[in-house]
Amino acid sequence: MTRILFICHGNICRSTMAQFVMEELVRRAGREGEFRIDSAATSTEELGNPPHHGTVRKLREEGFPVGSHRARRLSAAEYGDWDHIVYMDAENAWGISRILRGDPDGKVSRLLDWTSRPGDVADPWYTGDFDATYRDVLAGCQALLAAL
Repeated sequence: MTRILFICHGNICRSTMAQFVMEELVRRAGREGEFRIDSAATSTEELGNPPHHGTVRKLREEGFPVGSHRARRLSAAEYGDWDHIVYMDAENAWGISRILRGDPDGKVSRLLDWTSRPGDVADPWYTGDFDATYRDVLAGCQALLAAL
């Protein structure tokens, strides 16, 4: 079982989008039994909130199911629960390092670093561009799944 945790700032936009996209890509590949996928935040700002309406709209528009989810924060105690902790941008990397206080097993990576065009996934909370975020998340999840 490969265990993947997607991380963003609030766990209502990018990381939930990545969670639902990856779950569906895995399902379409017939590999559901091989993966455990979840998402979390580095902040406490959105704790308990559902996915952002822009994320829900974009995923439904693209034919991806949206599961039940409430924002939660990453905890240091769960480091051992995951094989891959995949974040969206440099700010998330800082937040993860603050929470985990290290990555001794090399589990932490940036989503787009799995692709041929490394970089940050822009936060649609600020940009309002859920289309661009979806394109990046899809590319990252496809590359991650291909690598696994």
